[in-house]
Amino acid sequence: MDETHNNRTSLAKGAKDIAKEAKRQASKNFNKAIDRATDEYSTHRSYNRFHNDEEEEDNYNSYSQQDQYNDDAANDDDGASSDATEGHDDEDEIYEGEYQGVPAYNNGKPQDGQVALGQPVSDSLKSHKELENERQADEEELAQQYELIMQECGHGRFQWQLFFVLGLALMSDGVEVFVVGFVLPSAETDMCVPNSGAGWLGSIVYLGMMFGAFFWGGLSDKVGRKQCLLISMTVNGFFAFLSSFVQGYSMFLLCRMVSGFGIGGAVPIVFSYFAEVLAREKRGEHLSWLCMFWMIGGIYASAMAWAIIPHYGWSFSMGSAYQFHSWRVFVVVCALPCVSAVVALTFMPESPRFYLEMGKHDEAWMVLKHIHDTNMRARGEPERVFTVNRIKIPKQLDELVEMQNESTNPVLKVFAKIRAEFRGIWSTFKKCFSPPVKDNTVKLAAVWFTLSFGFYGLSVWFPDVIKHLQADEYASRVKIHNSERIEDFTFNFTLENQIHRNGVFLNDRFIGMKFKAVTFIDSSFLNCYFEDVSSVGSSFKNCTIVDSFFYNTDIDDFKLTDSRVINSSFHHNKTGCQMTFDDDYSAYWVYFVNFLGTLAVLPGNIVSALLMDKIGRLSMLGGSMVLSGISCFFLWFGTSESMMIFMLCLYNGLSISAWNSLDVVTTELYPTDRRGTGFGFCNALCKLAAVLGNLIFGSLVGITKAIPILLASSVLVCGGLVGLRLPDTRANVLM
Repeated sequence: MDETHNNRTSLAKGAKDIAKEAKRQASKNFNKAIDRATDEYSTHRSYNRFHNDEEEEDNYNSYSQQDQYNDDAANDDDGASSDATEGHDDEDEIYEGEYQGVPAYNNGKPQDGQVALGQPVSDSLKSHKELENERQADEEELAQQYELIMQECGHGRFQWQLFFVLGLALMSDGVEVFVVGFVLPSAETDMCVPNSGAGWLGSIVYLGMMFGAFFWGGLSDKVGRKQCLLISMTVNGFFAFLSSFVQGYSMFLLCRMVSGFGIGGAVPIVFSYFAEVLAREKRGEHLSWLCMFWMIGGIYASAMAWAIIPHYGWSFSMGSAYQFHSWRVFVVVCALPCVSAVVALTFMPESPRFYLEMGKHDEAWMVLKHIHDTNMRARGEPERVFTVNRIKIPKQLDELVEMQNESTNPVLKVFAKIRAEFRGIWSTFKKCFSPPVKDNTVKLAAVWFTLSFGFYGLSVWFPDVIKHLQADEYASRVKIHNSERIEDFTFNFTLENQIHRNGVFLNDRFIGMKFKAVTFIDSSFLNCYFEDVSSVGSSFKNCTIVDSFFYNTDIDDFKLTDSRVINSSFHHNKTGCQMTFDDDYSAYWVYFVNFLGTLAVLPGNIVSALLMDKIGRLSMLGGSMVLSGISCFFLWFGTSESMMIFMLCLYNGLSISAWNSLDVVTTELYPTDRRGTGFGFCNALCKLAAVLGNLIFGSLVGITKAIPILLASSVLVCGGLVGLRLPDTRANVLM
């Protein structure tokens, strides 16, 4: 008994000594870590200090293991080992990601069973302001470390792969914008849209893109760049395909609006996604090169419109109820870049910067290692090892979550989830108007709105002015026939751009022919025969039709204005609005003009990409907008088609540098946790300005030149001056 009592006393005394020494060693290590972190952050700002932490931890583990070894030896000698705990050591537990080579990360938190000696006050006892300040400090440290990590990963094959994948998504956005203008005349003619409903297609698509930019941009800050971009592009592709098959104008508008809602997320997510895998010295240049895909989308849409829409033979029908004309084929072809982007995006990883912002250290480390290894293999250096072991994680602030009962209806759970996501987006949006980004958000909103208002307004005004000049020139060549009398004649050819007044047509035959812009006024048709006749822009005003026969024609009550039809019959009339592009020079001309205007931005794209990091974002932004505004004054001299086309190309070439600079500045000004939301808000304002620009500038076509010129010039110059007041982001790391 005495021996047993002495052994127990010795064991208790030894345990107290070990605990005392462990406490002293832990306190010493903690103070050293605090001093070292403070010194290194203020001087070196290198992620190598995280390796030192591991070395200190290894020293402490060695000390603990030595004590454990001595203790185990004593227990073996005394036969006091426990079968329940034999062979078990908390230090030997395998980290969950260790089998993948992911370094363990506990963010400074004590493991289970360990005492947090000398630790600061618990987060639960801190105010929200204190936690926000700690998170801000963590984000600043992470920004510096992440820049060093991206430099170690290098710029190579991975970035170029992502460049082309995201370029397809951005190309889809450019195609969507141009599809609206190219399809609008054909769709409204094909679906017999009255003048009161004309023009809604252009506005409804931009409204869908406006809401989509805000929603998808905000959601990308919550669930990830890749996932949101995949979903938004899928929505766009599906409804774009569907819109090519629907027959009613209302359903067509709905499909295009939802399609616009989907593609609205492309611009804010694409630039946020790509910027987060670029090092600082590469960011401005390569984001500018990425902007070229928007131009490629415009060229693609113009070329496809020119090749497909005017060819009326590219169509088929299933009876008189279902018509699939060439413009519908064009809509399908324009959805192909979106489908390609969705397929390619499935093979790309999520943004590692987003993972770190969400506190997902392991996932971020794996993606960064994948980037590093991909680039090193492409360089022929596969033996290069990814040396990063620890990455700083910003403090994760707990958000209030509405808990649902387990027995709650699944439908209600879905609605609760959606409501929570919307609340999260709104909460992030409000952060964009809080310091330190509040002033930047207001200035960016002003620049986005003014640039978009001037650009899209003039983009609508230029083609309409050109068409107005063409219409004036076409009307000047009209042939007028007065008091003619034609008997027993067969018309089997096209009549175009003619006016017939007080004419008499007796026993005439109109077979397999077309009326293009032909107007009959106060004319008489006696015992005439009409078969397989098509009329475009033609009408019969105050005419008299007696004893005549109509078979398979499109002449109906709408074209017989104030006319009298006596003892005449109509059989198998063509239903719906008839479309024809045969020999339609104006259709080819419109597509060619848009093709030239889009191609004119190529020099501006190249210049902005090469000089973005040399002369600075703000100089390029302000200078481009001011020069664009000044170039508007040359519109006074635009009295011909060729002059207006030249001015359109000049304006597009000067303004593209402003767009590229604005995309880069917006991406770099917002921190990661609100980058998608802030960019989405600015892009939503861009689409709102586009709608207003279309309405205002479109209503001034053919009325006056003074108002559009002065309005566009003043807006662009003012926006450029505001842009010069933004902070320079050339030397910034991504926060």
